[in-house]
Amino acid sequence: MNKIIGRNAEISILSKALTSNKPQLIAIYGRRRVGKTFLIRNTYFNNILFEFSGIYKVPLKTQLSNFHLKLKEKNYSFKKPKSWIEAFHHLGLYIDSLKTKKKKVIFIDEFPWLDTPKSGFLPAFDNFWNSYASKRNDLVVVICGSAASYMIKNIIKSKGGLHNRLSEKIQLLPFNLYETEQLLKHNNIQLTQYDILQIYMAMGGVPHYLEKLLPGESVAQSLDRLCFNKDGFLRTEFDNVFASLFDHHENHATIIRTLAAVRKGLTRTDITQKSNIGSGGTLTKVLQELEQSGFIENYTPYRGKKDSIYRLADEYSMFYIKYIENSKPAKSGVWTKLYNQPSYKIWAGFSFETICIKHIDQIKEGLKIAGINSVHGSWIEKNTTNSAQIDLLIDRDDNVINICEMKFYNAPYPLDKKYGLEIATKKNAFTNSTNTKKNVYITFITTYGLVNNQYKKQFVTNELTMEHLFIDV
Repeated sequence: MNKIIGRNAEISILSKALTSNKPQLIAIYGRRRVGKTFLIRNTYFNNILFEFSGIYKVPLKTQLSNFHLKLKEKNYSFKKPKSWIEAFHHLGLYIDSLKTKKKKVIFIDEFPWLDTPKSGFLPAFDNFWNSYASKRNDLVVVICGSAASYMIKNIIKSKGGLHNRLSEKIQLLPFNLYETEQLLKHNNIQLTQYDILQIYMAMGGVPHYLEKLLPGESVAQSLDRLCFNKDGFLRTEFDNVFASLFDHHENHATIIRTLAAVRKGLTRTDITQKSNIGSGGTLTKVLQELEQSGFIENYTPYRGKKDSIYRLADEYSMFYIKYIENSKPAKSGVWTKLYNQPSYKIWAGFSFETICIKHIDQIKEGLKIAGINSVHGSWIEKNTTNSAQIDLLIDRDDNVINICEMKFYNAPYPLDKKYGLEIATKKNAFTNSTNTKKNVYITFITTYGLVNNQYKKQFVTNELTMEHLFIDV
């Protein structure tokens, strides 16, 4: 059994299922490469009785043959099934043949890939659960899929045979910065938190990507090998991800590219205009699927009665579109050149903002306000002569609002008079526009802190560094 990094809440849910005196049906979903199979296999190492996985885009006959072979490996002989009803019937007979009272786990991986057109798979599984598995207190049935939209529609929000049948549902997300740091340490990869942030900007917290890093490599060496080398793993991953997750994935990739071009986010109307995808059912479906899979975020501006904003949230997609896609393969030196360009510093600044927003719980912990009820969001004022925008603010029940300024910099950040006055203007615009009576604090989140000068003392109430983003919460 391999050590599982992080995933404490998920392990707790899965472990409790083993001690329950009732049958358990657990659905797990999350994007490709996020570690769903690894989690289940290693948590249920001693309890998996039967494991079976769907195969991507193969006909019913092939899926049934695969099922037949997997069950035959258990020394259970039977003729190749002609339908899923028959296949699940034999799975039940095999379970019945066992004398052990030990808790047994049935693990069906890539569940959506099994539900091919006219296969009858989903009704057959409904029948297996309702007529057989749900009557056995020694069974935990785990179904898992990368296609989040399918899992949510057909399992979690099922209106058919699985309606209200789930014992637990788990959305497995990419690692946060703390978990990323723990995984790298476990793999003997020694990087500073600043370097881990750069890695995270390129590939996010997807465990399978992080596992590709090698001990002793610098950030530049790792990114050159994985992203800019001719055979680099992350050179072709973008198309593979969307093709395996979504039908007609061209629309999904188009929206990702549209959002990547405008890092501050777009309304639905903006997306329609810029992507040339009509504002109808297709757009709604694609936006929902991208959001459910964790590639984009949909948020309402602070005190917003305005249109909600969609923002690209997947670090790898951002990095691929900006730097990998149009680059020529090279063995080394690509990243060093890119890193020193002014355009990268601007891009990294936006990426750091996205990472900060994702780590809002860590920010609240760093500010010692985790126990205070609060809401967070963005704010945009377009009605003034000089429009103002706040990418992250925290509105607290203790009569305080934190306006967060986020800066990625390779040394303590030197706040100057010009920037300080811009912040003061933004604060005044926010206060006047919202008519808030709360105390408004300017909070800086930087990599190495602020230079301790007169402008910090004049304009800044409190500050956090990147260390706070790595807090375990």
